[in-house]
Amino acid sequence: MLKPPPDQPQDSPGVIAFPPLIWLVNAVISVLVHLFIRVPIMSYRVCLVCGIVFIILAPTLALSAFMTMKAGGTNILPSKPALTIVRNGPFRFTRNPVYLAFCLLQVALGFFLNDWITLFFVVPLALIFHYGVVLREERYLTAKFGEPYLQYKCQVRRWI
Repeated sequence: MLKPPPDQPQDSPGVIAFPPLIWLVNAVISVLVHLFIRVPIMSYRVCLVCGIVFIILAPTLALSAFMTMKAGGTNILPSKPALTIVRNGPFRFTRNPVYLAFCLLQVALGFFLNDWITLFFVVPLALIFHYGVVLREERYLTAKFGEPYLQYKCQVRRWI
């Protein structure tokens, strides 16, 4: 990727890493820990049902967000410039539906493995997304769009 000249700021939020990679590293670490330490949640049948619910919910939310962003005419990748503020679809309820979907995917993994520790790995994942991605995106969007974005922030929750 080409960097802008020193006198021209980069038109992207500068997140710490590609969000799917953040989720993948977190998921792999949680599964490795699961191999050594297991703390069952409840009966596997109930966990399986919960896992299925979350494994359907997460991609549905993410796909809806992607389609809404595309229809809104903005870039999906955080490494590319935001072109507009998207306020419809899942963005009416949460400012970060894609990152929420990744967290729900981690919850699904915890239920499928029937393991509290794997399930609790949603906490570090959410914290990494919050501090390494979301706050950076919010600063970027505030600087780029100003008052319209600040109004959107007042109207819609960050997560849920």
